[in-house]
Amino acid sequence: MTTEMQLRKLTAGNDLEQYNDLLRYAFQVTEKQLLDYGWENEDIRQSKLPVLEKARVVGWFDQGKLASQFAVYPLKMNIFNRICRVGFITSVATYPEYTGLGLMSVLMRHSLEEMRELGECLAILYPFSIPLYRHRGWEIISDKMSFRIKDSQLPHKIRAGGWVRRVETNHPDLKRLHNIFAAQTHGCLLRNELAWEEYWRWDIEDTTIAIYYDDNAAPTGYMVYFIKDNVMHIKEMIYLDTNAWMGLWKYISAHESMVDEVVGNNYSNESIAFWLEDSDIRETIRPYIMGRIVDVVQFMEQYRFTNFQGGEEFTLRVRDPFLEWNNQPFTVRIDSDGSVSAAPGESSRPVELDIGTLTALLLSYKSPSSLFRKGRIKTDPETLNLLERLIIKEKAYISDYI
Repeated sequence: MTTEMQLRKLTAGNDLEQYNDLLRYAFQVTEKQLLDYGWENEDIRQSKLPVLEKARVVGWFDQGKLASQFAVYPLKMNIFNRICRVGFITSVATYPEYTGLGLMSVLMRHSLEEMRELGECLAILYPFSIPLYRHRGWEIISDKMSFRIKDSQLPHKIRAGGWVRRVETNHPDLKRLHNIFAAQTHGCLLRNELAWEEYWRWDIEDTTIAIYYDDNAAPTGYMVYFIKDNVMHIKEMIYLDTNAWMGLWKYISAHESMVDEVVGNNYSNESIAFWLEDSDIRETIRPYIMGRIVDVVQFMEQYRFTNFQGGEEFTLRVRDPFLEWNNQPFTVRIDSDGSVSAAPGESSRPVELDIGTLTALLLSYKSPSSLFRKGRIKTDPETLNLLERLIIKEKAYISDYI
């Protein structure tokens, strides 16, 4: 069947309807559900037009009918204070009658090759199947933590200056705050226009934005939330300093008479229970975003180590059966100014690992020692200590889903 099929890029002018139809079929989103959200028919049809216009979408067509698709949306990410070009994988779908033909592997390979040519060193995605993507070199790089706090457990002893103001979604302080936060937060995506559109796309009308201003009237934190059925739902909370954190929680506690509980998501990979007066709350954690290094050399040359002395050198023996240009040993060297070079070839201090483990290691999702103990990397004790010293210990904050 595949010999009779065509692989080509999708365009907004010709393929929007088929693109939307495949997404809604694959993810079982009915028109009734969308209408219940308050969407009009034309809104439904146009909902993914911006992605199709701005992302690179490729698909397999069977006699003009779209069978499978794969999209890469270009973004920028803060990786240990280096702003890197990355690709967010989205709109991955195949009609069931075309599964098992290898269509998705070809689309994925095609897209990763294009990312490499464009210098997008890391691919990230929200997985519908962790095993499927692990098999192709992806690995978990960030978590989403969810919390549930009873009204009686809200903090009551917070002393914070400043004030909170509720604003519209287009308020300039909101985007300005996120830009500042992203510039100083490992893993955070720099939201462009489309990323903000996707951020608001499925929110209900009563979603509220509250911005905290300090005593000097400077915006230093915000939260996005809505209240429904006596429950406050916090979509996101960011803060630049402790005062903003305290001010926002003081604002949340001011709703005690209005809500029975507060639920929300936390992407900092740190439990909030310890910081509350009553820590006996419910918190859950689940894997959220997966990533894979597209090109080891490109990634390493943008990477930042810490505690280096200059002259450090080691060999990464990488296994990557999906992308052959990564499936080899690389010698990594760190100069006295912190610049990193990587080139194919063997040197001293070998570290054996697969591409997914390397991604989790360098993004600091797991420490070298924990990966070593679980058998995910093989090396000698001296090289293991070197990696522990060089790799920054800070987990990635990734809250966006496109």
